[in-house]
Amino acid sequence: MFKLIVILLVALIFEAVGVVLLSQGLKEIGEMEGITPAALKRVFVQGITNRKILLGVLFEAIFFAALLVLLARADVSLVWPLTSLGFLFTTMAAKIISHEHVSVLRWSGVILIVIGALLVGWSEKQKKEHRRPSGAEVVKSESRG
Repeated sequence: MFKLIVILLVALIFEAVGVVLLSQGLKEIGEMEGITPAALKRVFVQGITNRKILLGVLFEAIFFAALLVLLARADVSLVWPLTSLGFLFTTMAAKIISHEHVSVLRWSGVILIVIGALLVGWSEKQKKEHRRPSGAEVVKSESRG
């Protein structure tokens, strides 16, 4: 479980910074004047040449790869709710990197999300503590010893 949490936390840091970089890059490009071929071309060309967008996409890809590893090794009902900790990391990254103002009300919402994620993590611990080995598992563990 410890290894899973470490992988998740590192992945969520990549995800948070990636989202902030994507936001910054998109703001640098600016809004589309309309949905015309010329406007689409401009946004596309500027998007694939913008360093913040490219780095943001790379960081999001790293997050996604780590998420695939986690989902292959643990219950989706554990991993997916724990990804909500990304709200905390993303809010912190937005505050630190983009110098966004984060109100007390918004921080309160983030704290509620973190509390929910902690409850999900705690439920995994409870699940393991309540598991009782069946007769076959006892025989296997005794034969190994």
